[in-house]
Amino acid sequence: MATDYDAPRRDEVDLGEDSLEELKSRRTDSQSGSVDVDEVEVAESFELPGADLADEELTVKVLPMQTDEFRCSRCFLVHHRSQLAAERNGELICRECA
Repeated sequence: MATDYDAPRRDEVDLGEDSLEELKSRRTDSQSGSVDVDEVEVAESFELPGADLADEELTVKVLPMQTDEFRCSRCFLVHHRSQLAAERNGELICRECA
């Protein structure tokens, strides 16, 4: 049972004076009529105007690794040479992984 800690406290004498009808009315008043809604399902049902991307193709130009870049041997990301922290046994390691 939920407890409202901000409500003023009542003595046991006051609690005994509540009628059954008053307790029932408080119980039904505090219950909400709303139903829990799955937010993901609601978000999927929204359609934005002009947002139909079904026929769109994304094209990304992929460049080969440049001469001033290296691939970290731990995270496998391509970084600029200024991010080189160490070279151990021929393995290049970036600053984030060092």
